[in-house]
Amino acid sequence: MTRRQIREEIFKAIFQADFHEGDSMPEQVSLFLQEMDPPIKDGADSQYIQEKSNAIIEHIPEIDQLINDVAEGWTTKRMAKVDLSLIRLAVYEVRYEKLPEGVAINEAVELAKQYGEDNSSAFVNGVLAKLIG
Repeated sequence: MTRRQIREEIFKAIFQADFHEGDSMPEQVSLFLQEMDPPIKDGADSQYIQEKSNAIIEHIPEIDQLINDVAEGWTTKRMAKVDLSLIRLAVYEVRYEKLPEGVAINEAVELAKQYGEDNSSAFVNGVLAKLIG
């Protein structure tokens, strides 16, 4: 899988896990990976997706606090789940993996165009620009 495909699967996993209680979120990531169609053939990719998804989930409280501090007029509770999942992913990548800011923002915006609403890419870009840029 390419890095973009892996990032997309991580986004899907944390998006899906967000609909479940905190303690069951890692289990939901594991179930998501088992039910993928088609399944990931490379065990290393699957393991990486699961580990990174779980790491993001573990850091959600602090990531959400950062988001809430800069998202004027918005809280993470009011944000669309797609947008929030993409913002969380980008924040994690920059803050904890030291991915270049421009790469993380661009990848999140591109996924927002694909999975979000009409204004999702602009919203994700705006929040990330305030938070990261």
